Amino acid sequence: MTRQPDNSSGTPAETASTLVEDLLLLLFQPRSGTIAGENILFYVLAGAVLADLALADRVTMADRRKVKIVEGQAPSDDLLRSAWDYLSEKPRGVQTVLAAIGPELRKPVLERLVERGDITREDRKMLGLFRTTALRDGGTGRRARLLEEVRQVLVDGLEPSARVAALAALLSGSGTLPQFYRDIPWTTPVIKRAKELEQGNWGAGAAAEAVTRTMTATVVNSVIVTTTVIPRS
Repeated sequence: MTRQPDNSSGTPAETASTLVEDLLLLLFQPRSGTIAGENILFYVLAGAVLADLALADRVTMADRRKVKIVEGQAPSDDLLRSAWDYLSEKPRGVQTVLAAIGPELRKPVLERLVERGDITREDRKMLGLFRTTALRDGGTGRRARLLEEVRQVLVDGLEPSARVAALAALLSGSGTLPQFYRDIPWTTPVIKRAKELEQGNWGAGAAAEAVTRTMTATVVNSVIVTTTVIPRS
């Protein structure tokens, strides 16, 4: 799979990653080896793909309900390109896009994290008979760094970069933030700040155009709307 993530965020090329990779890595829970919000995961991962495209000015709003591509701005990364190609056919509603691109994302994104060494797989036998695979933290420290960036924004009140703002907003929109209580206390100020980020109120430090903030907020809120009827875990 071709993997050449855009480097518009200023991340060094050798460590560049897509927003959807960072989101899945954060949702991975090292203590249990599980992924938070598994039953709504494909909507959330699809939201990260759309948000990534929006932050790179590769998609924009066609109107208040639909997304369209920015011509001539096709991404090189395979996961992002697949979504961009789908949108290139015609403008589509955000929830339509989430449902269309989301179901195929978990496996390739997880494979990327394994390839990077951020997550490892451990083969086990259950009851001495059945083989199963457990996920373990790879020890790269990247998840801890991402979590600290989000914590600083939600707990310490630091102004985020546009990328971290989108990441925190997606975590909040997924309904999984309470599962991070050991690192991010589930307090009233944290909840208030998370809701502000969901709405695109990122502060002056998040250098992103108003249309990009609006687009990302629309994506996050579409994730919320789409997953509200599904029990979250």
